[in-house]
Amino acid sequence: MTDSTLMETARNSKAWPFQEAQRLLKRYPDGVKPDGSPVLFETGYGPSGLPHIGTFQEVLRTTFVRRAFEAMTGAPTRLVAFSDDMDGFRKVPTNLPNQAMLAEHLNKPLCRIPDPFEKYESFAAHNNAMLREFLDRFGFEYEFIASSDRYNSGAFDDALKNVLANNQAILDIMLPTLRAERAATYSPIMPISPTTGAVLQVPVEVVDAASGMIRFSDEDGSEVEQSALGGQAKLQWKVDFAMRWVALGVDYEMYGKDLTDTGIQSGKIAKVLGGRKPEGLIYELFLDENGEKISKSKGNGLTIEQWLEYGTEESLGFYIFPNPKSAKQLHVGVIPRAVDDYWQFRERLAEQPLDKQLGNPAWHLLRANERHDGPDAPGAGDTVPVTFGLLLNLASVLGAEATSENVAEYLDSYIGEPTNSPELKQMIDAAVAYTRDFIVPTLSKRAPAENEAAALRALDAELADAPADMSAEDLQTKVYEIGKQEQFGFENLRDWFKALYQTLLGSDQGPRMGSFIALYGVANSRKLIAEALERS
Repeated sequence: MTDSTLMETARNSKAWPFQEAQRLLKRYPDGVKPDGSPVLFETGYGPSGLPHIGTFQEVLRTTFVRRAFEAMTGAPTRLVAFSDDMDGFRKVPTNLPNQAMLAEHLNKPLCRIPDPFEKYESFAAHNNAMLREFLDRFGFEYEFIASSDRYNSGAFDDALKNVLANNQAILDIMLPTLRAERAATYSPIMPISPTTGAVLQVPVEVVDAASGMIRFSDEDGSEVEQSALGGQAKLQWKVDFAMRWVALGVDYEMYGKDLTDTGIQSGKIAKVLGGRKPEGLIYELFLDENGEKISKSKGNGLTIEQWLEYGTEESLGFYIFPNPKSAKQLHVGVIPRAVDDYWQFRERLAEQPLDKQLGNPAWHLLRANERHDGPDAPGAGDTVPVTFGLLLNLASVLGAEATSENVAEYLDSYIGEPTNSPELKQMIDAAVAYTRDFIVPTLSKRAPAENEAAALRALDAELADAPADMSAEDLQTKVYEIGKQEQFGFENLRDWFKALYQTLLGSDQGPRMGSFIALYGVANSRKLIAEALERS
């Protein structure tokens, strides 16, 4: 495949990352800015709570669009992960330690609040580190920028002077959008109190925009005249959003549905500041299992760590990929299918023509991080010998005795050689953890009905004559043949398999029984049947 072939096919792809990249291509037909610099993508993060998957998905989805744009143009790009850690600390998240200490620092910049975990120099530094740790683990290529570094170092001083110079024009945009009470105290710039260190939401008079001098009333009512530069002030959110777009030269930034109005007003402010609103996608928000919006402060969403305990890195990305404009429920129950669906798409990738590859989520996931470079890279057509669902069933049969080690031993015997794949090891670890916490507590093996017991005895007789190394397909055929026999009274094969799942595995759903028997072993499977018959 040549670069020109990829470019041409990418420019005609209907996959959503390419459709997003097309809008950037209209802005920059040559793939670079007029000054020759790379197109800049940005993602934002507010470190007021612990990072969750909603934070991660924004970086991943933006990276999908970034890599799509590179495929279409062959041009390099940049991605900035921006942390708004100068924002005021408005509410103490309920899922954090040292609640009383945090309450004492309300309204101060997040970067100037002690770390409740007592590991980093500030609360924001802790949360920033958690975000970067995962982005690094996944292999993203990005540049991290903290708001505090830019404000405190003076790197944003010129941009702040620009805001002060256009103070009234920004007020003209914002005031009509605010309630009367809020409008009475609104100022585009929020000074930081020289006495308490709090980010103040008070009226501000611009004394001299060129030097950055402002005047305001402190919390004790005293009049203060001080510079807004060098970290002594913070812009209001919508103004800050626009200022960053202009100061950094951002060309693409997506954000959630809840920030729709922010995008509109910030776009107007960016124009006042002499810049241009970036292209971007407004995505739907993730919901928890109750259909409620995931919130950092509530801590009601899955954490990155939880998904990786019960699933795999690739499955997380796979679940995030489709339909960003549609809301998705995000809870542990979606993990098993995401793991198996990812591998099905990845196995297809190597056999697909290029236009189909570009619509395959696995193509985008393999290009999203630094470890891969598209479908020709190592691993692009890899397979795994078992499904995640089958591993879950094996672990559930082993119950409290299930460990990664003994599940792996069964798998080695099933395959006929040791399995050293890191992806497979991660699947095994996740399956054992998922089974332990979510399946074993719910298992309930019922007694078989009379006709079911008769069918189980027939299956046991077949297995008694089966060699230990009989193939999964041959075992599946034996199971089928018994279910089809009229004497056992099953209206359809579905009822037979449901009986097997409920009596042998203790669940309503299960794997291909031939594959399960081959994995668990003929002798062990006969023991399951014997235990079920004892209950009849």
